[in-house]
Amino acid sequence: CQWLLRAGWMAQELLSTFGTDLGEVTLVPGTGGIFTISCNDRLIWDRKRDGGFPDAAKLKQLVRDVIDPDRDLGHSDRKGHKTKDSA
Repeated sequence: CQWLLRAGWMAQELLSTFGTDLGEVTLVPGTGGIFTISCNDRLIWDRKRDGGFPDAAKLKQLVRDVIDPDRDLGHSDRKGHKTKDSA
């Protein structure tokens, strides 16, 4: 999987932000440039569909919107980062 290092870093970012609220973060090695992120069986990011990789703040916002929409992400919701309400 050529995206394993990036996937590992993003998994660490999610675990650092959401901790046990996530339940688990699973990395599944694959081939063919697949890089997808699902939360509660809902596809929230697909590298091919969404045109690349999300930055950490965007990924945290997408996950938050699924697991706890009222949660304040602090700096990830400020400094020009667009949320679902400000888009």
